[in-house]
Amino acid sequence: MTNASPTALLLNVGHALDHLFLLIFATAVSAIAAEWGMLWQDLMPFTVGAFVLFGLGSLPAGRLGDLWGRRAMMVVFFLGMGVSGLAIATVSGVWPLAVALTVMGAFSSIYHPVGIPMLVQSVKNPGFTIGLNGLAGNLGIAVAAVLTGFLVKYAGWRTAFVVPGLIALACGALFVAVVPREDTPPARRPQKMVDLPRSVLARVLTVMTLAAISGSLIFNFTTNGNGQLLAERLHGIVDDPATLGALLAVVYTVASFAQLIVGKLIDRVPLKWVYVPVAAGQVPLFLFASQVTGWPHYVAMVLFMIFVFGAIPFIDAMIVQYVDDRMRSRVAGIRLAVGFGVSSLAVYLLGPTVKAAGFTTLLTVLAILATLTTLFASLLPTYAPKTTTVPIPTPEPAS
Repeated sequence: MTNASPTALLLNVGHALDHLFLLIFATAVSAIAAEWGMLWQDLMPFTVGAFVLFGLGSLPAGRLGDLWGRRAMMVVFFLGMGVSGLAIATVSGVWPLAVALTVMGAFSSIYHPVGIPMLVQSVKNPGFTIGLNGLAGNLGIAVAAVLTGFLVKYAGWRTAFVVPGLIALACGALFVAVVPREDTPPARRPQKMVDLPRSVLARVLTVMTLAAISGSLIFNFTTNGNGQLLAERLHGIVDDPATLGALLAVVYTVASFAQLIVGKLIDRVPLKWVYVPVAAGQVPLFLFASQVTGWPHYVAMVLFMIFVFGAIPFIDAMIVQYVDDRMRSRVAGIRLAVGFGVSSLAVYLLGPTVKAAGFTTLLTVLAILATLTTLFASLLPTYAPKTTTVPIPTPEPAS
């Protein structure tokens, strides 16, 4: 598979849609709250179910991807996301909204443990492929900001869920039509053995889990909170929702390209020597952003999101380098369940934390989390492992 093949293109579009769907609510929450006579901080916790299942749903999704087939699971992903988007657009109260968002979260959990292993299973430059895929996912975040802001302003918040829902259904039909069927599920393919001592592998898996937790907390706090953070820090300078959405889209678009650079480096340099500086660079930027307002804060947001998005490819790159393809979806499912399961607390706590302590405190907490990620990354081995294909034994002829 090449990065320009129809399968790769649809898998990258799927990543964009996955993140777009998860951020529609965060961008539209003020409009929904205003319609229902609530504060956005009080409405935000009702989306926590989506992020809990985005993490926990990765376990069964990864298992089914390896044992049943990744193509079939991606069809379920596209169709499920499309139907979920249309369902969210019909709700009339906070609890039906919470239920519909949670169902959407269950379908959104399929992509990362299934789509990314499917994308990298036969490529020669996995780092760049992961970086390009990450760029697509974060462009989905950018599109969520600008498209949702535009649709909320001119067509209402419900339309902001309908349009992506129809796009997802169309992608599902196209995926069925153009992506070849799998002859064999990944779990039944020839085994590859990683040339790595068990103690080092255990350390890598520990680092992967801890970094996934801290990194996912940072990702969820920023991507779900940046809209309201920008509105607060640019208050009196820019107050139009559509303009704020466009400014946020610029932040995400610029920051997304960091993943291409990181992906290129991952193919050439051991993970540790790339991951540590990317994680460490977030610390001073979060601290600086916590102290400034107006356009200096906007510049700081662009810079800290470059490093936040630049850190995204590392966990998937660890899985590609250290885990055999036969079980990558299951390992990815476990790390996502742990990382995003814990970090779903970020979505639940975002509104109450900002309401009680403000964004300055939140940004300081993010600097502390980035410091922890740096410490975890420093425990990685300094070399990349080698892989060798293990041939399937041929039965001896009967005597």
